[in-house]
Amino acid sequence: MTSKVTINSLSTGVPGLDDLLGGGLPEFSFNLIAGQPGCGKTTLAHQIMFSLATEARPALYFTVLGEPPLKMLRYQQQFAFFDHDAINRSVRFVNLCDEAMAGDLDRVLARITEEVAAHEPALVFVDSFRSVVLATQGDGNAHNHLQRFMQQLGMLMTSWQATTFLIGEYFTDTDANPVFTVADGLIWMRQNVQRNAMVRKMEIMKMRGQPSLPGLHAFRITDDGLQIFVPATGSVADAALGATERASMGVPGLDDMMNGGLPRGYSLLLAGPSGSGKSILAAAFLNAGARNGETGVIAAFERRPNRAHDKELEQHIRNDRIGLVESHATDVSIEEVMHLLAREIQRLKASRVVIDSLSGFELALGPSFKEDFRESLLRLVASLTGMGVTVLMTSELEDRYTDLRFSPYGTAFMTDAIIVQRYIEVESRLRRVMAVVKVRDSAHSDELREYSIDDSGIRLGTMLAGQEGLLGGRPATRRRAVTADGT
Repeated sequence: MTSKVTINSLSTGVPGLDDLLGGGLPEFSFNLIAGQPGCGKTTLAHQIMFSLATEARPALYFTVLGEPPLKMLRYQQQFAFFDHDAINRSVRFVNLCDEAMAGDLDRVLARITEEVAAHEPALVFVDSFRSVVLATQGDGNAHNHLQRFMQQLGMLMTSWQATTFLIGEYFTDTDANPVFTVADGLIWMRQNVQRNAMVRKMEIMKMRGQPSLPGLHAFRITDDGLQIFVPATGSVADAALGATERASMGVPGLDDMMNGGLPRGYSLLLAGPSGSGKSILAAAFLNAGARNGETGVIAAFERRPNRAHDKELEQHIRNDRIGLVESHATDVSIEEVMHLLAREIQRLKASRVVIDSLSGFELALGPSFKEDFRESLLRLVASLTGMGVTVLMTSELEDRYTDLRFSPYGTAFMTDAIIVQRYIEVESRLRRVMAVVKVRDSAHSDELREYSIDDSGIRLGTMLAGQEGLLGGRPATRRRAVTADGT
């Protein structure tokens, strides 16, 4: 009986990358970081290097660029991860430009071997490896030379027990290339301009011995370096099981309609047309929690809370009882929003979350992230409820009186509760009505209640009855048939 060889995983220090790789970077692995010019390959390599390199685990960074390393470092030192004190101590740069330009791979390999023997690095980077390849394509045996070079380089790094990174500009992953075959890990970085947004995504195409996450994953480059946004996970059904405590909605009378309030850990969809008071009810929900000693988080995609009805909410935000998440980027992804929400939830130990609104949320997404909005939103809701928080989401609906949908995204099924707000016409005047359509596994009122909005917020009135609720001149039975479904 043979035992498995233990492969240690190195934490890359890049937010989200360890999760993407399946737990970190395999030690002594031979990796390729590939992608178009400008997508962040060198920045990622430096971020990993400065995170991992120590005097006991030094790094060698070979540059094969048409410019000196000092020029590259001039730009890389703008990032927060850059450590000036590490230069020539735990991090050493070597310029291979002369060897590469000579077009002799044996000469390049000899210089690498010389430097590795002299400094005994645990981490080796070659940037840009593509430059080495292009410089040796002068004869017809370039492919064979490259294949032999790769095998020799791989054997050298394995014998020295070095974790190696080749950084290269590759535009397609379909070309037959010995680099792709020899590499243990292949990190592919992509970018494209969509309208006025730069959308960057990363794919772990290969990582031997580890269960890396499949698919394309959004990332952003900030002053801190790269940050990768991995998919949110969780189970809506499991999160909602056994919810017995109730969270007050903050509107007198509404808790009674919901049989005591919204069960904790549930998700609520609040749907209604423009001006019906969705944001006011959402603010009341957060304020009720804050008055009860609970913290909350609001993701505001339409406007920052600053109107008359938001004064209490503003005060709680200033006092750090309620966290505010807002993004003005034009290429935001749902995974990035989930990261921002999770960070605030953990910081404040929040128990209530509001997303206001799904309509604004969709508009804030980058064009490429809109395609799977419904599926991504399901993961977001599942992840939030899986964290044990109670979620309220507002959704804009066009009030057409005959449209029976609760959300333009077909998201009603993923929520545990639904409240709808509508307008009705009575004697040439518009009046607001509210109904609780759904509270999963809980009895709730089936009443259609009129409500008003004043300086104090939402005031819930009595149930509509008789001929009081004529809708557009239609008989009351027609109105009931429509509003019983919340529309």
